[in-house]
Amino acid sequence: MTNRVYNFSPGPAMLPEQVLAKAASEMLDYKGSGMSVMELSHRSVWFSEIMDDAQHLLRELMHIPDNYRILFLQGGATMQFLMAPMNLMNESKKMDYVNTGAWSKKAIAEAKKLGDVKVVADSSDKTFSYIPVIDPYEIRKDAAFIHITFNNTIYGTRFTALPDTDIPLITDMSSGILSEVIDVRDYALIYAGAQKNIGPAGVTVVIVRDDMIGKNANLPSMLDYKKYADNNSLFNTPPTYAIYIAKLVFEFLKKQGGVEAMEKVNREKAKMVYEAIDNSKIFCAHVASEKDRSLMNIPFFADSEEINSRFLSEAEQNGLLTLKGHRSVGGMRASIYNAMPLEGCRKLAAFIKKFDSENA
Repeated sequence: MTNRVYNFSPGPAMLPEQVLAKAASEMLDYKGSGMSVMELSHRSVWFSEIMDDAQHLLRELMHIPDNYRILFLQGGATMQFLMAPMNLMNESKKMDYVNTGAWSKKAIAEAKKLGDVKVVADSSDKTFSYIPVIDPYEIRKDAAFIHITFNNTIYGTRFTALPDTDIPLITDMSSGILSEVIDVRDYALIYAGAQKNIGPAGVTVVIVRDDMIGKNANLPSMLDYKKYADNNSLFNTPPTYAIYIAKLVFEFLKKQGGVEAMEKVNREKAKMVYEAIDNSKIFCAHVASEKDRSLMNIPFFADSEEINSRFLSEAEQNGLLTLKGHRSVGGMRASIYNAMPLEGCRKLAAFIKKFDSENA
């Protein structure tokens, strides 16, 4: 394809070219329907097949057990900051959270509107540059759940060890889903905005254990998991085109060898970029501890804002785009989701080394 660049955006993020090409080929006529997927009724045979395929493929890719439901919802992960606690809250109205960054802070703020929130571990003291140790004795025995943000997009950390507890564990996995092998059975609920590793903005994936559905009666219909589970995510008109693209992404991942194969590639990509940063005389990574480092989001920076600005400008001239870091960290951030090819990380690593040698 012409004029394609390496897009390191944290989201909406780049999609596999094969997926975009397939979608383009079906834009005007999906499987002989004479219509675009955007024009199909969500009650049609064609879309029913798309929905069923998307669910089946995701279940296969993540080895999701039969006692979990897959829901395709709207509102982004941000909606789940409220929807998840509303559905899972017990009579104690106690909810425990681990604070590892901007998104967990937002989740905590929403949960506080509903009940008693306790932050059982917090890494804000060092600008969320590490994953805090979670003392199991801090987790309340009568809490409805404990919530973690699996991968922290802004700060570049990820959980490699889960809380030691029998309390139901829920997670925002927006920027980590499908990037490495996880055991779904470790979680009562997984939710993820699609616009990083799944598809375009507009659809949110929720993977919820059966016993977590219908716990609370009289919820607003649009915020009740049971409504969506009972209607195969068709309680109202879903984001049909976003689900279709997600299905194409799932097909692409299966052809690559599944999540197991993607994890191997993702580790290679991350190692390549981290090594270039760690060996630099100018740049340093925001996250020093290797065990806490994200495979998906790599923030790094120089001490000089002038150097950071020049790096970003020259990177763009070399086809390496959307590398500007979040304002709370500054510098640069390379988001290297599944769709980012090895060559993109190789080119970024080479550019970091070249810039370092010319400016150190």
